Amino acid sequence: MAGRRSPEREAERRLRRFEEESLMLEKREEDFEVFEEVFDRPTLEGLYKLMRRGVIDKIYGVVKAGKEGRIYWGKDPRGSELAVKIYYTVTGEFRHGMMKYIEGDPRFKRVRRDPRGLVYTWTQKEFKNLKLAEEAGVNVPRPIECFRNILVMSFIGADGVPAPLLREVELPNPEDFYKRLIEDVRRLYLKAGLVHGDLSEYNIMVWEEAPVIFDVSQAVLTSHPNAGALLRRDIERINEYFSRLGVDILNADHLEVYVRGGEEELYQYPPG
Repeated sequence: MAGRRSPEREAERRLRRFEEESLMLEKREEDFEVFEEVFDRPTLEGLYKLMRRGVIDKIYGVVKAGKEGRIYWGKDPRGSELAVKIYYTVTGEFRHGMMKYIEGDPRFKRVRRDPRGLVYTWTQKEFKNLKLAEEAGVNVPRPIECFRNILVMSFIGADGVPAPLLREVELPNPEDFYKRLIEDVRRLYLKAGLVHGDLSEYNIMVWEEAPVIFDVSQAVLTSHPNAGALLRRDIERINEYFSRLGVDILNADHLEVYVRGGEEELYQYPPG
């Protein structure tokens, strides 16, 4: 039809507009370093490819910024909300500790040690971990696609407003929430074969009164040499947080046995 843009041209137009609007924002913030760190040429090319393939239709503003990267609110061609996580590639101190979570993982036998290669592997690792967790029935953002340093997930929240973090919410029933979270940690261990490794009130969202675990890039397989120590740390952090809320937490030793599948009933153990 005359005057109608091809899908490739339309994707390029949307991406160019997003790039220009982002640059205008960064100019107002006078923060060129962050702009170049997030939207270098390979990243823009990656976004263009995901748009051309129909994974992403539109990208809007930042909903979260951290030491690893930024998460943008977006939509797919059907209007479903997306979380588009873009890892930094140019700088980022977080890269220095990556290898201890990657080495020994049979899914990543050949890892480029240069900064960009490490970040690309880290992105793939989070995507694969999310898939394992979702398939195991753990409440996590649904992984949709990853390419280079870009991870596309379902958006947890509504109308561009992300679900609150656990630390930001006053739970109506913290004991029930604690139990549901423990069940997800157990499911993650027994069915997904993963240990989160950095679980706390900072990477658990609350949506529809249920916990949603995110930031699983550092999660390791249960066969990892440090899996036991990381699981224990996750359990102790969870117990510490819910103890402050007045929950009768379970003994960490008993809880670890339960998560590993040693017992069938969670609350057969006494608190403490």
